[in-house]
Parts: sequence; structure tokens; C-alpha cells
Amino acid sequence: MIKLLLPATTRRAIPIHCVDPDGWASRAAVLDPAENAAAGEQGFSAGAGRTLLLTGKDGRLARVLFGLGKTPAKEDPFLPGTLARTLPPAAYRFEGELPRPRLAVLGWLLEAYAFSRYRRTPDPAASLVCPKDLDRDGLIREAEAVYLARDLINTPASDLGPRELEAAVRAVAKQNGARVAGVSGKALIAGFPMISAVGRAATPERAPRLIDLRWGPQRAPAVTLIGKGVCFDTGGLDVKTAAGMLIMKKDMGGAANVLALAQMIMASKLPLRLRVLIPAVENAISADAFRPGDILRSRKGLSVEIGNTDAEGRLILADALRYADEERPDLIIDMATLTGAARVALGPDLPPFYTDDDGLADDLLKSAAAENDPLWRMPFWTPYERFIESKFADINNASESGYAGSVLAALFLRRFVDEAKTYLHMDIFGWTPAPRPGRPFGGEAQGIRALFALLRNRYAR
Repeated sequence: MIKLLLPATTRRAIPIHCVDPDGWASRAAVLDPAENAAAGEQGFSAGAGRTLLLTGKDGRLARVLFGLGKTPAKEDPFLPGTLARTLPPAAYRFEGELPRPRLAVLGWLLEAYAFSRYRRTPDPAASLVCPKDLDRDGLIREAEAVYLARDLINTPASDLGPRELEAAVRAVAKQNGARVAGVSGKALIAGFPMISAVGRAATPERAPRLIDLRWGPQRAPAVTLIGKGVCFDTGGLDVKTAAGMLIMKKDMGGAANVLALAQMIMASKLPLRLRVLIPAVENAISADAFRPGDILRSRKGLSVEIGNTDAEGRLILADALRYADEERPDLIIDMATLTGAARVALGPDLPPFYTDDDGLADDLLKSAAAENDPLWRMPFWTPYERFIESKFADINNASESGYAGSVLAALFLRRFVDEAKTYLHMDIFGWTPAPRPGRPFGGEAQGIRALFALLRNRYAR
């Protein structure tokens, strides 16, 4: 439980005034003459991220000034949250006008995150009083879900293989009264041949599996979440470089994100029939590894030629997508750290998503903007299917062209969804390479707050 967001009834909190340069001109309305003089002496001008601590006559901290910069509407609304790690120990409250106060508070909670499993990291000493008009419990649920995704992604593969990922799913299920089933061994080979093929080179302790979580009433709208769970990706026989392998512990970021989204859905009791499918594997190298040129039979029956063993994520997702599609749900969403091409096109902070449902896409973009959880729509450009044609099988898992890598991966996955009313694919990075407000270095939740807002707006009526 996150304890640094205090109830609105908390007394004696130090005020934080967030000001922009224009508003700073009227500072006399906030500060007394001595405080104005102190601010002038220290050259405070409300620049973005600038902080000024002002003491009272008793020498104690009396108020905090925080600069929003010249264009606060365009600044990251998480910016005030950086105070969580810079202010001295005390209780604080935002006072006065603040652009997008809910996101400022959420930014505070997300800034306070630290991955401390392997070394001691000091907890933030500053706590924040939740404004009266905000849903404190909802904010805490969101932050806890983001923490869960970050913790899982940051955990090294030595301590998070397919078995441990299943244990994490079962722990979340137990907290929320969900049911979990697992498929492995001969049943996996028979029913999910591509999941089995990708993971079969790993040691028995890291054997592949399909994790299946279910929650919610049978008659509710059916939403299925699918997350890529490659706990470590060597690239297989098409082995990655050392640099390319360095953060491949994050290749289960799709699984971490859908599990975190599921936690939000269940904890908020959205009226959904929720299903979560996570194909969990390690793409290892051994004599039993699947090979370039192999032809695999998928659960759907389509034959897939292996053009590249490092395009393994779409293989395991394809079997899971077919399994989900057999139930004809209202909505299937998959999330995967799928292509470097998406990062080349849009960078680490802006994940692309794909859907043929224009209404869903419009609603998701609105939610992404409202939640400061940026996304960008990309097209299922059907003419490019020619790039993943195979001379020997129904489809190839990779292209020789080098063009449109993220689009081709999305087109590959769409071939395995026929019956669901709506399908959405999200190609996330799952990692923050350089810290920003509310986003420390390391594993990251991307898209799940936008998706949760979308689902809440559509179904919680």
C-alpha cells in the first residue's frame, strides 16, 4: 500500500505554490514582503522545475515555490511530482491553481518509485495530502499497478523466468479472487505448438507455458488481454549482439503491463469478464532450438516459415491470440515489446497501436492525452502483407525487405484474429532509458493507464 498520499483531512501540511513566469508577476498576493525579498535575492523566476523553500519567522519551512516554466500547458503535467524526491521530510499540499492537479499528484506517486530488491534505496521522506476533489484510492490503485509492471520488468531473468512469472500472475489473482490455469508440457506441444517451439531450448526449470487468468461474471462484456512473456531473449540462433541483449530481461514487458492493467481492472471492480493470457518462454540457444527455415504449424493451422528466430514474440502471441479468438470476445488487446522498428519510428516514449476500429482508436487517443500516457495510431497497411509471404508456408514470421517492421509484425498478428468483435495491438518499449518526471530509469508501464481509462469509460456506466 502506498502510504505517502495522505487523506484530504490531514492537518498542518506545508503549502506548495506552482507558478509560471506570468503568474509570478502577481506573487505579492501569495507572499509577504519578507518572502518576496527572499525570492528576489535568490533569483527565483518560476523556470520549469525550479524550487524555492521559504522559511517563516520561526525558522521552519513555511511554503514551497515551484516553477512550471513559460508554457505550463505544454509542460509534462508530471513535472510537480519531481518534488517527491527533492523536498525535506514533511507533509505537503498543493495550494492555488495547478494545471491538471490529478496528474500532478499521480506524478508525485510515480516519481517516488524505486526498485530496491537488490540494494537499499531510500524511500521518499516527503508525503502529499490528496486534494479533496480527487479519488485518493483510485490514484493509489493506478500507482500500485505501475509499480507492479516496473518491478516485474526490472527483475533480472535470473530471478524471473516463466515459472516465476506464473507465480506473479497467481499472486495477483489471489489478491483479487481470480482463477488461474497453466498449460505446459505435452498439452502445450499439442495445443500451442509455436509457444512450445520458441521455448523448448530452455532448461526444464525454465520450460515454456501458457498462463490463463479469468475473472468477472460470465454475462459481462468479454475483454481479453494478451501479453508477450519472453522472460529473456537471446535472439535464438539468430543471436543478438551483446548490446542488443543487455536489457532483454524487459522482453516480458507486455506480460508485465497486461498483468498490471488486469490488477487495476479487478481492484476497481470494472464490470467485465476479464481474461489474461500470457505465453511465457525463454528464447534460449541449445541443440533443441528452433531454426531459421523451420516451418511451424500454429494453433490456427496456418503454417509459419521462420525467417528469423529473433522474431519470436509474434509466434507465441499468435498461438495465444488464436486461443483467445476462439471465445469470440468483445475486445482483444495484446501488448508486446515487439519491434525495434517502432522505437526507430517513434522513439522510446511513444508506443504505436494498431486497430481497424476507428471509434476505439479515437477514444483511446483521447484517453491517452487525458492520462498523460502517450500513444500513436499506426495503420494495418494490408498491401504490405506481400512482405511476409512465404514460398513454402502460409506466412513468414519476418521479412527480407527491412521495411515497416512494426507494421509487418502487426499484420502478422492480425492474421490470427477472426472472431473477436474488436482487436487492438500495442507495440511498447517498456523501458525508460533516461529519467523524466514521474518516470525513473528502467522498466516502465506504457499504455495501461490510457487503456484503463478507455475501459472504464466504455463499461463502468
